[in-house]
Amino acid sequence: MQGQGHPVILVHGFGGNKEGWIAQYGPLSEKFQVVRFDNRNGGGSDRPNEPLTVEILADDVRGLMDYIKIKKAHIIGWSLGGIIVQRFALKYPSRLNKLILINTVMGAPNEQGVELLKKNMIEELELRKKDPEEDFWRGARLGFYIKFRKEMKANPKKKFYGLWSVEDLTKNSIKDLPTTQDIINQSYALFKTITLNDLSKIKNPTLLLAASHDRLTSSNTMVEMHKVIPNSTLETIDKAGHSSPHSKAPEINKIIIDFLKN
Repeated sequence: MQGQGHPVILVHGFGGNKEGWIAQYGPLSEKFQVVRFDNRNGGGSDRPNEPLTVEILADDVRGLMDYIKIKKAHIIGWSLGGIIVQRFALKYPSRLNKLILINTVMGAPNEQGVELLKKNMIEELELRKKDPEEDFWRGARLGFYIKFRKEMKANPKKKFYGLWSVEDLTKNSIKDLPTTQDIINQSYALFKTITLNDLSKIKNPTLLLAASHDRLTSSNTMVEMHKVIPNSTLETIDKAGHSSPHSKAPEINKIIIDFLKN
């Protein structure tokens, strides 16, 4: 937890950890009290050997708020974190002020989709153990727009926007690695349990941040979500992939701060 002001909670994605918010944690904490944490079965959090659901993970966010005595917060979710936050908004609307969804969906469309994501994540995990750098560049093909990726490749030590380098992201990716069983348990939370009809019941002010070249969570899906969430705003970040919070950090941080301050 860092900063002062209205609480903002950051919820990370599948197989990740709280360090993924490297480009938002500092800048947002200049305006707000920012809380980042590791999801269950990830990072430094508990690793119970049981299938997870979005319901459990949403309850964990509420439990964290209770523990650190936060009655109400803005909540930001990225990827799977966005699915978790959607469920939180539906279940605990009185604990939420504004909602921000970044590069997310409502859940995997079918069992085959979940199995594919789980298989890919397990393969990435094994590669990360052997060669973290190679694993990073493999994932970068999905995460970063090609022109930006070339710039990263040319200078992996460069501190982009003074916030992060390729070396930082690679180092963070191997911190408190999940086990294969952790990935399997987390994958159950990817099943599609939220519908467009559910989203129509979200009344909190909502910002959707899509990325033009996101091949993991299509911006088209976020357009459909925007159409049904009553009090929502959609911004599409140009020339960016799933890792737009890194590659487009200044633009995204400004949009987030303006939305939360408005």
